[in-house]
Amino acid sequence: MLSLCVFCGASSGHDHAYADAARAFGQSLAEHRIELVWGGGHVGLMGVVADAVHAHRGKSYGVIPEFMAERELAHPFATEMVVVDSMHTRKAAMAERAQGFVALPGGYGTMDELFEILTWAQLHIHHKPVGLLNVKGFFDPLLAFMRHMVSAGFVKQTQLDQLHVAESPEALIAAMRLHRAPEGDWLAKVSSARG
Repeated sequence: MLSLCVFCGASSGHDHAYADAARAFGQSLAEHRIELVWGGGHVGLMGVVADAVHAHRGKSYGVIPEFMAERELAHPFATEMVVVDSMHTRKAAMAERAQGFVALPGGYGTMDELFEILTWAQLHIHHKPVGLLNVKGFFDPLLAFMRHMVSAGFVKQTQLDQLHVAESPEALIAAMRLHRAPEGDWLAKVSSARG
């Protein structure tokens, strides 16, 4: 695994544990020589992760929309920074560059990015690992709701099982390196069931 896309908050949250975890994750990326792929910002947890990568001589690839770059939100020390025309282009560019995806604590934008990439995995648009760094149980309510979606028949258990969850950066990276894409094509099965 040579690169990981990180989704996380443009703010740091109220608990310093979130920034501590983001810092530790950035350091782990650098130590494992895994390139950080991220939204290019220098604020919030995004900035904390990138700062840690650069502090430990790691590499980073930022993708930031033009309207954010114009507001001087782009990280000044990115190894490579790409300015794009829209949020849609940003997400596509990050997904193409990364060999896996990790969500840290964040808000609406983080959830948007996480669920889009999970949906792409469900539709077999990609077979890359997806993980959650579950800092102080931040994602526990979300995971409970995802299990509810399974029990209600809207998500397959095998699809939920593809999501890697860990409380430490090292454990999460190790799990994602062992990731194996599921067999079969869910979309093809849905189509054949209708036919």
